[in-house]
Amino acid sequence: MTKRNLSRRQFLGSGGLALLGMVGGYGFIAESGSNRTTKNIPSTLPFRISLNTSTIRAYNLTVEQQIDAVAEAGYDGIELWVSDVNAYLNSGGTTSSLASRLKEKNLVLENMIGFAPWFTEDLEARARGLEQLEREMKVVSEIGGKYIAAPVQGVRALDRTMLDDYAVRYRTILELSDLTEVVPILELWGHAALSNLADEAWIVIATGHPKASMLLDFYHLYRGGNSWETLDILNFSKMPVFHINDFPDTPPREQLKDADRVFPGDGICPFNILVPRLYNAGFRGAFSIELFNQSYWDTMDVKTLLKTGYEKTLNVLTKSIAGL
Repeated sequence: MTKRNLSRRQFLGSGGLALLGMVGGYGFIAESGSNRTTKNIPSTLPFRISLNTSTIRAYNLTVEQQIDAVAEAGYDGIELWVSDVNAYLNSGGTTSSLASRLKEKNLVLENMIGFAPWFTEDLEARARGLEQLEREMKVVSEIGGKYIAAPVQGVRALDRTMLDDYAVRYRTILELSDLTEVVPILELWGHAALSNLADEAWIVIATGHPKASMLLDFYHLYRGGNSWETLDILNFSKMPVFHINDFPDTPPREQLKDADRVFPGDGICPFNILVPRLYNAGFRGAFSIELFNQSYWDTMDVKTLLKTGYEKTLNVLTKSIAGL
């Protein structure tokens, strides 16, 4: 399967209490079961189980086939890639037909994955990136989604003397949500410029924007060297989706790559500690599986991979909240 070699690419007061869910007595805990469906999840599990289609990217499915396969496997939501949706639209498909298909399959469009260069230091490229992102956000809205990933690209390393400026850049794209009703979620990548959760929290809080949010990932938090001990100081009721995966104990953390991620429960991630912390900090959104595992693509068909991922994730989450 040689075609399946793929890869993926401290705080200010302004707006701060909206995100700091566990500081100074501010709980901000969402009601149990809010923002969730009951399609496949036991009533005791207050989260959706969803899938980022990166996980099945090597099978070269059309976006319609992705939706059908994910729904058939029992998932509650899906994260589509902008590139896949654009390919569908360029071949004659329509956003209304995709919206209808998602509704028919009872899938929540949790988020869409795009890579517009909205953050780059190149001002001309940034302007083009903002235009690109606005177009993509309009497509997300037409399909029925409310969120789009906003990873930081175009800088090799963050300059901590410029965090306020970075916050202005993020606020600029947040203001596009007033036009599109789609919120860009600032995404942390453990191997890239924005790998430190404290830096991300500063940027998000400093925007002073009520819709500011984060897109986090168990692997990326670990890969970036972040502490689990202070993760739940954040208000997770403002985070609609969290990427779930696991990671092995070898190679060393600093050498891990995206492709090293494994199914939840097959690595060393302390879900039994972290999932309850996220729950107590307000998280009631979607745990969305994100993998790029070559060995899975080489040894499993898409149905087997999807079924295995769903069952392992359900098992991890069920066990993790059993004592709550």
